[in-house]
Amino acid sequence: MLPRFPLIGAALAALSIGPALAQTKTDVTIVLGEDVDLVEPCMATRSNIGRIILENVSETLTELDVGGGKGLVPRLAESWEAVNDKTWRFHLRQGVKFSDGSAFDASDVKHSIERAMSDKISCETPRYFGGMTVSAQVVDDHTIDITADPAQPILPLLMSLVTIVPSETPVEFTRKPVGTGPYVLSEWTPGQRLVLERRDGYWGKEPAVTKATYVFRPDSAVRAAMVETGEADIAPSISEQDATNPATDFSYLNSETFYLRLDHSMAPLNDKRVRQALNMAVDREAFIGTVLPKGTELATAIVPPTTLGWNKDVKVPAYDPDGAKALLAQARADGVPVDTKLELVGRTNNFPNVTEVMEALLDMLKSAGFTVDLKMYEVAEFEGLYSKPYPEGRAPQLVAAQHDNAKGDPVFSMYFKYHSKGRQSGMSDPKADELIEKASAASGEERAKLWSELFAYLHDDVVADVLLFHMVSFARVNERIDFKPTIATNSQLQLSEIGFK
Repeated sequence: MLPRFPLIGAALAALSIGPALAQTKTDVTIVLGEDVDLVEPCMATRSNIGRIILENVSETLTELDVGGGKGLVPRLAESWEAVNDKTWRFHLRQGVKFSDGSAFDASDVKHSIERAMSDKISCETPRYFGGMTVSAQVVDDHTIDITADPAQPILPLLMSLVTIVPSETPVEFTRKPVGTGPYVLSEWTPGQRLVLERRDGYWGKEPAVTKATYVFRPDSAVRAAMVETGEADIAPSISEQDATNPATDFSYLNSETFYLRLDHSMAPLNDKRVRQALNMAVDREAFIGTVLPKGTELATAIVPPTTLGWNKDVKVPAYDPDGAKALLAQARADGVPVDTKLELVGRTNNFPNVTEVMEALLDMLKSAGFTVDLKMYEVAEFEGLYSKPYPEGRAPQLVAAQHDNAKGDPVFSMYFKYHSKGRQSGMSDPKADELIEKASAASGEERAKLWSELFAYLHDDVVADVLLFHMVSFARVNERIDFKPTIATNSQLQLSEIGFK
């Protein structure tokens, strides 16, 4: 078993907390482990941005009510129906205004879709619409037809990812987002704090929270101590070691899967035996209850088991370092450069104990015979390694990342993670491409069957990557706050869901 890695003690943590941040009974302070490098609405599918911006500042046409279990619900669209196999008609909410006072209408939706999909701006949104051409046609001020080619049966669900901005918004990243949500961004000092304030004129019910101040502290013990002393109200992510108070601390399943993305384009990772050896080198069970919380589940797919098409017949690779060494020896005998130095790449503050997890992975890989270095990066630099175009002259990389899919369908993951043209794909396989394209356009039982086949093919035949864990999170919530985290909390934290006792 791995040793338990202690974090910085509470006594040291308390020294770096500083003066109280929450000022009034209806203000809240939320302390996060990771800073944001962007506040661009079309990047809100990235969890560190989405938990601040999504549905607080920038809203979507539809919303998946993951926490409440209501399924797909209206947001800026009141209703929708299929016009034909490829086109859906959305009836928009009337009387809605953006935070700059301009009226919301169908032209804003059309512009938001075209802006998000434009190759002139590097939005996250197109990753989830991979292989599709999405277009919008204004019917009238409050009606719009949205077409996906090839046909996409779950297009209304996909629209829960497209944040709506005014039609005047330029096709470039903004530092001052204008949205229809109940809050406006009033202050952003990168690396220090970000403030959202409740605005007048919001179309929906007025939230109880008048102002939210987000601060960033990389150490879990510091975040937990800030809530304990009342200097913060919510810490959405703390380590299990710091979750010591049953009155304020909650564990919750999140929708993140932690894995190593392998670059199949480079030797020795282009050899299946090497990829199998990497999987066999990791003692997954040793992490659980030590550097990762009890309840963490072993992964056989990049999506959680609640996802459509889940294949229960796919098994976790057995821990077998001797078998890994034997595979490397076979590959070496065939001329594969298995002694090439690999880079294990991680993202700092991605989750509690991430550094300890990465160091343990490094030791396991070395023990199985791999030559590997560990490099940790802040989020902005990490994204440059995680997404295409990948850097020229890079070493063969094992990119450690979390992927969030709380939507219940693999379409939100499979194209951009595994298709040859996927923005975060490390592989190119014609059969995988075909399965992804067929499943994305299918419906009902056929859709589930194709996704299930793809899961098995990627895991057993391709050995696409090193799938590791479905993650569990812990949060600390001040006793004055009426809020409990859900599976959605990691990727969005709606201030309207926070009340006061």
